[in-house]
Amino acid sequence: MFDGLVLLGAGVAHFLTPGSLFNVVWATLLGLVIGILPGLTATMGVALLVTLTYKMQADQAILTLMCVYLGAIYGGSRTAILLNIPGTPANAAATLDGHPLALQGKAGLAMGLATTSSTLGTLVGIFFLAIIAPILSEAALKFGSYEFFWLALFGVVISGQMTGSDTPLKGYIAGILGLLVAMVGMETLHAHQRFTFGIPALGGGVDIIPAMVGAFGLAEILSSMKRTAVANIVPVNDRVVPTLREIFQYWKTIIRSGIIGTFVGIIPGVGEDVGSWSSYAAAKKASKHPEEFGKGSQEGLIAAETGDNAVVSAAMIPTLTLALPGSAAAAVLIAAMLIHGIRPGPMLMVENPIFLYQVVAMLLLATLANLIFGLSLTKVFIKVLSVPRERLMAVIYVLCVVGSFAITQRLFDVYVMLFFGIVGFLLREMKFPMAPLVLGIVLGDLLDLNLRRGLMLTNGDPTPFFTRPISAVICLIIVATILMSIPSVSKRVRPLFSRGRGTADAQG
Repeated sequence: MFDGLVLLGAGVAHFLTPGSLFNVVWATLLGLVIGILPGLTATMGVALLVTLTYKMQADQAILTLMCVYLGAIYGGSRTAILLNIPGTPANAAATLDGHPLALQGKAGLAMGLATTSSTLGTLVGIFFLAIIAPILSEAALKFGSYEFFWLALFGVVISGQMTGSDTPLKGYIAGILGLLVAMVGMETLHAHQRFTFGIPALGGGVDIIPAMVGAFGLAEILSSMKRTAVANIVPVNDRVVPTLREIFQYWKTIIRSGIIGTFVGIIPGVGEDVGSWSSYAAAKKASKHPEEFGKGSQEGLIAAETGDNAVVSAAMIPTLTLALPGSAAAAVLIAAMLIHGIRPGPMLMVENPIFLYQVVAMLLLATLANLIFGLSLTKVFIKVLSVPRERLMAVIYVLCVVGSFAITQRLFDVYVMLFFGIVGFLLREMKFPMAPLVLGIVLGDLLDLNLRRGLMLTNGDPTPFFTRPISAVICLIIVATILMSIPSVSKRVRPLFSRGRGTADAQG
């Protein structure tokens, strides 16, 4: 425990330099602007910035990306409150009560409540990150190729399950497409080329960065240009800084939402929007005034904003310890870490134990910057919304092209970005989620490598994949998850649990 505190102190001290604090300031402001502008997401912001941080030191690059990530998730609450349009998908639940509060003349108070609850939610997630990550990392050291194969598959399956808007099947299909893309190029065990179709440039595989910039950046631009113009902004005439009483009268809601957000963040690939909606639903169920939800409830707004920001910190737990991204933005962060020579996974605590606590320090600094800027620059940020969307999208398109080209200086990567941008746009139009696609690309190599390595160890016998205890448990969870996504199966199973709970209640 004391070793952890010492490492955390060293992590914080490491970033208390003028250069690091300068990076915190500009990256947080950039993240806030990205979050405030409708149509831009945190994942897109992080993906674009990866290309610009390529020449930075590894710790400074990850610090910068973390500040953009956290700033964008928080900044989206501004448009949710003032325009009734969520700045990012994570802020959709905040529109339900944030905008009605603004229409009641309490726009400043709503933004103040969103700022403080976002800060508290992040702190809850940071607390669990500092406690759970070292324990999970130690347990993960017992994992072998068999367990990592199932974990990679679990990440894709659970992501498809939770992010498919119409049906989990679309999420599964997007995840499988991502896995197929990851198979392209030279395989790592015997250096055989696969699925290159005679194109030499595909021999090195599909680079994850241009693929993500296309799927999240260009596709986002095309989707945004299809949408109608932004509505009128609600004026801010009241105070922004809430009183301590206005915040801490909902302390139970804050703790509950923080824990829910943390739990959601630990599940690979689920993301901030699920944490936000889950926290909102739980708060409404437990509230003494559920009838006020959706009509300007301060408790509802606090629950939604606490939940989604707790996910950001908690998403780092599987990201750092298992190399399984807790959200789509975390998938981009894994790619950034690998580019900068940091290998997330069970060996991280052995090879680079201070990095975990440096991540905790990064989140603390980003949270503090969000709180200061969020409460002091409210009216400045509102002016950002007056930027014409057409000009903004043109700038982002240039960044997509330059960023894709700058990493390896190959024109081929620009074509990859354009290809994934068009494919991503078409998939979005058909309601396919993007997160499983990206997770499939990121986890494909892990899944492929461990499947073949496991089979080599047993001369082709797949039995250990199903008989080793941890492997068997993860395999059963995957099968149960897929079966429960089939409506005819879930309709038959759910009454069994309801009946069991009813019997227990009656006996109690």
